[in-house]
Amino acid sequence: MEFNLADLFEAVVDTVPDTTAMVADRRRLTYADLDDRADRLAHHLLSAGIGHGDRVGVQLANGTEYLETMLACFKVRAVPVNVNYRYVSDELRYLYADAGLVGLVVHRRFAAGAAGAADGLAEHRAVLVVEDRDPTDRAGDDAADAADGTGLEGAVDYEAALAGAVPGRAFGPRSADDLYCVYTGGTTGMPKGVLWRHEDIFFAAMGGGDPLTLGDAITEPGQLPGRVLRPGIVALAIPPFMHASGHWLAFSNLFGGGTVVTLPHGTFDPGVVWATVEAERANAIVLVGDAMAVPLLDALEAGDAGRDLSSLLAVGSGGAVLSPSTKRRLADLLPGRIVADLFGSSETGQVGGEQLEGDPFGAPHLRVNERTDVLDDRLEPVVPGSGVVGRLARTGHVPLAYLGDPEKTAATFVESGGRRWSLPGDLATVGADGVITVLGRGSLSINTGGEKVFPDEVEAALKGHPDVVDAIVVGVPDERFGQQVCAVVQFRPGRTVGLDELRAFLRGSLTGYKLPRRVVATEAIVRSPAGKPDYPWAAAFARSEPPVGGAG
Repeated sequence: MEFNLADLFEAVVDTVPDTTAMVADRRRLTYADLDDRADRLAHHLLSAGIGHGDRVGVQLANGTEYLETMLACFKVRAVPVNVNYRYVSDELRYLYADAGLVGLVVHRRFAAGAAGAADGLAEHRAVLVVEDRDPTDRAGDDAADAADGTGLEGAVDYEAALAGAVPGRAFGPRSADDLYCVYTGGTTGMPKGVLWRHEDIFFAAMGGGDPLTLGDAITEPGQLPGRVLRPGIVALAIPPFMHASGHWLAFSNLFGGGTVVTLPHGTFDPGVVWATVEAERANAIVLVGDAMAVPLLDALEAGDAGRDLSSLLAVGSGGAVLSPSTKRRLADLLPGRIVADLFGSSETGQVGGEQLEGDPFGAPHLRVNERTDVLDDRLEPVVPGSGVVGRLARTGHVPLAYLGDPEKTAATFVESGGRRWSLPGDLATVGADGVITVLGRGSLSINTGGEKVFPDEVEAALKGHPDVVDAIVVGVPDERFGQQVCAVVQFRPGRTVGLDELRAFLRGSLTGYKLPRRVVATEAIVRSPAGKPDYPWAAAFARSEPPVGGAG
């Protein structure tokens, strides 16, 4: 059996057509509704000459239109490309050109930036503008003119395009080899597109081979239930769909017959999150580390504790540190819930994570298994217990390449032991028991006097201090040691903790050379919409601002 993402979705539609698939603001779509809108958009794309292998930018906040666009592209074998809506025109122009976009679906609120970068598009075969209108209105009387004034050549209104398109699934056959692309900016460097086969991304990140052993087919022979649950899981997607973790959550749930709920206008608001969990009876929420978890817990303590959250069964996190202190608060404020602190990347898919016995609030760990290992500089598996620092490696269902970058492809996707491995860039060690400790990205490590310091470890320890809201750790120049460890810290309102006090607090969990020798205070840590820390900003800020309490 082949696994194509459009085929999989259509099989779910045919199995549970009347089940609610998405809730976005006041718009509620059944699986049949979502399929119909995706079909119409797919036919519009076909009529514009977009088909097999063509790439279409998706520059939208969370909402039904985002997943409709992805599904429409999959249906006609085109490739949707996630566009970071926070990019300015120069950054957008680079991404448009690098991806070779021939089409674009953009929200009105981002249209000015898109217009300023439109010369980066390879072609303007289809440009659709999503408006902020009553979501129950499929296409207002003025819909045909709604895209005017964007400055985008050939722009048409999204809802008008759907209303004018033919319905139905009159599409050609598809393949498991059809392409899925996710653009990742990571923490350093220019954004780059990671190319996957449909079948590989399904098994690596969208629910294939899931731990519930529901089977990989939507329905089993004889029409017995396969992986479609009745009732399905109601999942609230908090991270933006423009980041991989957001739409991995969405498609994993859709392929299981669940309901995907988004926040109004795609905007993160802690109080609205808890109100939505209560109103929609959400079973699971997914967030990105402390950047989202801490304000959610603060809101829960401040005024949302009285809400009925009895439907909530699980809280998942990935993409950023979920510190021990935050895990303790989750356990206290949401007792009995599963807290899944998971590891993954655009180059590996979801890898997993487990809490070690006796350390329920510590960092998640991985284990050496048939798909996960740590390779040394010779691309040989690191000997467990040797203390050798190698590179985390994943095999099995892994990407094909970086789009248009053969050099980066050759360095990241390698052959060893007769198997193809993905090396996402994380350094790691393997204990004698086979437990993998992920140290962090080698490109972010701080070399202080010849010793390597990984920011993730120091950041997690800092966030254990009761007066630290958030922190990013970077290296700044040092005449004696080459680099010194600097912590850029957001303190709780009205509190500032001096360097000596912070170092004393950290001594119980970190060795001496890992302790910050410089602390810089900031009103707010700069992060991406998905919660990932902006290390270039932190490094520049750390060099330009005076330290708190002198140097250590």
